[in-house]
Amino acid sequence: MKITKVESFVLHVPITPPITDAINVATHWGLSGVRIYTDEGFVGYGYTGTCAHGDDMIVDTIEKYYAPLLIGKDPFMVKELWDDMRFGKMHWIGRSGVTHMALAAVDIALWDIMAKASNKPLWQLLGGAKSKPIKAYNTNGGWLNWSKERLLKDVTEIVEQGFTGVKIKVGKPDPREDYDRCKAVRKAIGDDVIFMIDVNQQWNINTAMTWGKKLEEFDLFWLEEPLNPDDIMGHKKLADELNVPIALGEHVYNKYAFRDYIHQGAVEYCQVDVTRVGGITEWLQVAGLAASYDVPICPHVGDMGQIHQHLVASTQNAIMLEYIPWIRHIFVEPATVKDGHYVLPEMPGASTEIMPELFKQYRVR
Repeated sequence: MKITKVESFVLHVPITPPITDAINVATHWGLSGVRIYTDEGFVGYGYTGTCAHGDDMIVDTIEKYYAPLLIGKDPFMVKELWDDMRFGKMHWIGRSGVTHMALAAVDIALWDIMAKASNKPLWQLLGGAKSKPIKAYNTNGGWLNWSKERLLKDVTEIVEQGFTGVKIKVGKPDPREDYDRCKAVRKAIGDDVIFMIDVNQQWNINTAMTWGKKLEEFDLFWLEEPLNPDDIMGHKKLADELNVPIALGEHVYNKYAFRDYIHQGAVEYCQVDVTRVGGITEWLQVAGLAASYDVPICPHVGDMGQIHQHLVASTQNAIMLEYIPWIRHIFVEPATVKDGHYVLPEMPGASTEIMPELFKQYRVR
């Protein structure tokens, strides 16, 4: 099999209503991605997720630097191709961020081709089993721009839908407001529902130490991204001092950074995101590294769960997966949750193929 064409794309899918967390305002979810065509008729779809900013830089990287390395190559040589891209011309100016998000999109498309050519869903190609149910926790009811009344209504409905875990955003200018919202949410969902909070890097070490301790009374499952994601020592201090476990990973872009976080004991739930590290190839390496330290994997879903459902189903130390349904309607086989668990896909591939009419509707480049 040979690659014959590489076509990049950008889709912007509206988020209704728009949402905010402590650092982002999102009106659309961006899919910066690629379609890779082969001489045997298989087409691989891969993408990364953005808040609809910076997509042009991602696809420029694919078009100018990665696509020329792929033409004429066998997609099953994915590890060699990954090395060619990762250590090629873009290595000089960036080993994370834009370059790794572009690499992730290409790598995911290659794995999509391999699964399709093998006539298996990706989770099965990777050795997963249907006997392992994937517990879903829901983030889509806890946005920071929600009023307290809307927040309580949404988390209550999430529990009524069968989800056994909810996550809300914190990081208000006055942490006392975060405290009040957390107290109200715990009362609304009861003691048996898993409850997480996400700071989105908004706190400094002093705020995190003070309010992390205060919020422990609500039996938090984890405290997510309390500090700047480059501050490994700060997260280690929190992990050592707080009773609530530290979760992070959506802004950690390569296996070496994860190695340092894990080895230092600075992360207790590893949220490695396949669209931020260099795709499936590197995601699997991070998951294996975490397993050697008995650190559980709970991915952040920059892909909105489409690809991660396959990875979690085939990873022994992956215990749970986030659910945000913003873009599920655009896919041929959308990620689906029933009774609080993901329903594993049946179609061959990585569940990344987009319906042609919606691809055309949302395409901006």
